[in-house]
Order: sequence, then C-alpha cells, then structure tokens
Amino acid sequence: MTGEVRRIVAIMVSALLAGATPAAAQDEAGFQAYLPTLRAQAIADGVTPATADAVFPTLTLSDRTIELDRAQPGAAGPQTASPPFAPYKASHVDAARIGRGQVTYRAQRAQLSSVERSTGVPESIMVAIWGHETNYGAYTGNFDLLRSLASLAYEGRRRSLFAGEFVAALKMIDRGVPREQLKGSWAGATGNPQFLPSVYLRVARDGDGDGRADIWTNAADTLASIGNYFADAGWRPGQPWGLAVSVPPTFDRGLMTNKLVAPRCPRVFQRHSGWKTMAEWRALGIAPIDRPWPGDDVLATLFEPDGQGQTAYLLTGNYRVILDYNCSNFYALSVGLLADAVER
Repeated sequence: MTGEVRRIVAIMVSALLAGATPAAAQDEAGFQAYLPTLRAQAIADGVTPATADAVFPTLTLSDRTIELDRAQPGAAGPQTASPPFAPYKASHVDAARIGRGQVTYRAQRAQLSSVERSTGVPESIMVAIWGHETNYGAYTGNFDLLRSLASLAYEGRRRSLFAGEFVAALKMIDRGVPREQLKGSWAGATGNPQFLPSVYLRVARDGDGDGRADIWTNAADTLASIGNYFADAGWRPGQPWGLAVSVPPTFDRGLMTNKLVAPRCPRVFQRHSGWKTMAEWRALGIAPIDRPWPGDDVLATLFEPDGQGQTAYLLTGNYRVILDYNCSNFYALSVGLLADAVER
C-alpha cells in the first residue's frame, strides 16, 4: 500500500469514526485523491512550493459549496417569461441602500474624485457597485475561498474555471494577501467588490499608496479597484449608462427588432432593441423622464423591462460595461439607478 493510498484510507476511516456517511467519506477520499493533480497544476502555473505546502494540507471537501452550486439554475433549458423589474428595483434601489450610498459618497469624495480623474468612471457608479455587491462592505461572505474553489474544481462540472480560480487565489497569497483574508462567497468572489481571484490579480489597485491592494478593509483600495475594473472593461468617459424614458402609444416596436446575436449573455441582449442614436430615438417620440438628452450621436438600445406602457430605458455602451460585471439586466439597471440616486 503506497503512502498516498494509506493517507486516503486514513481520511475515510476518520470521517466514518466522526459520524460521516460512507458516501461522504468516499467523496472526501476522492477529493483528497484529486488534490495532487490540482497542486501540480498550481506549481506548473507559477505558484511557489511554499504556498502550496502551506495550503494543501488544510483542504477538505466543502459539501455545502457543492450543494449550493448544484442548486443554481442551468444555463440551458426552455425560455420562460421574464419577471417584472419593479419588485427587484424596489428591493435593490431602496431608501436604506440609497442613504448608505450617499453617506459613502460624501465620506469618500476625495478618493472618488481622484479615481474618476484617472479612469473616467463616474464616482457614483463606483459607489453603486460597492452598494450592490456587499451593501458597502456589510457582508462580504464567510466561505473559505480556497476550500470552496478546490471543492468546485473537484466536483468537475466547471473544473477548468474553478481550478483556474483556485490557482489565482494561491497567487494572491504569493503576492502577500494573508490566507485568512481569503473569505467570500461560496462561488469564489471576495472583498468589497466581490472579485474572483483572477479578477483581483488583473485589476485590483492600491488606492492609498501603502503598497497593498486591500479590497477587504480599505475603502481607497476598493474604489480604485472598482474604477480600474470599469476602465479595463471599456467605460466611455462622458457618456451616461442610460436614462429612463417614456415611449409613445403609437411606437412601432416591430421596426426595432435586434437582429444581432451576442456571443456572451445572449438572453440578456435579446430583450434589447437595435441601436440608434439619441437623435433618432427623439425623432421617434421617445422622451426622457428625469434626465436631459445626452449628445445626439450617442448610440443606445431601447429596453422595456416591465412591458409596454411602463418605464423604459435607453441604454448606452456603458450599460454593457456594467453587464460585464454581472450579466443581468436587472443588476445593471439597478446599479445605474442607484448611482443616479446616490449623486442627487
């Protein structure tokens, strides 16, 4: 019997003695048998052996993480009618979140102004992302990121994604992020902006000059990192995300069909019209509700989340940058509306 097999058998016996079911013990044994493969991937990708040696002996399977992942709706399946936006808006752009956002906005003006100057991303958008992701840091998640990501990689449905994020989390430790700080959602998002580890490595920034990009406890670093994310995703300075509009009863929606198929988030974009300039929308009788018209040449699509006769929105390319953060129309609309409310 090899040493590795002895270790797996010992884990199974310990789990059974602790009251685990045989199936759970088998899953744990399978997980432990997978870890050497994951470790080899990490080392091959540049993780230091010291970090790997410190982390891998601490890992056990998170059944709760796998349970939560399997409960998520599948990407495939029949198209169902979209729910109305109004209830979502009421719970995500509520008075409490707006109020806390305005307090954060005032308290962080110096940092926000600096980030907006360097990235072109509006101050209010950065605050709204923070508000939506973690209610301004009130809840950032308490799952052990490395344990969850390793468990999801072992489960295998999206092994390439989660193994890659696990390796990225190890690289965060190599960069100096303490192991105990790597807490977050069961799916691997962490910190005030809920970045995946690979996103942290790509866009996290030191906002106060102390040499660290602390997106967990440091507001300056959090805002600098959010601003850098949006700049990296292609935010166009000087353009709004969109605006609420009214649509005349005589409007012919048949002429507005979007014939393009988006390679990413197709169901999100199929609810939008084709692109037209603001001048063209104005000529069709569309009218802003509470904002002035942007420049005539700004392109936008029309979206009616609650159906005909309800508030509609003209959405610019910057709205699609918000969708890059979270591919959901309701999320992106709520971020934009919260940003508008925070800066009023």
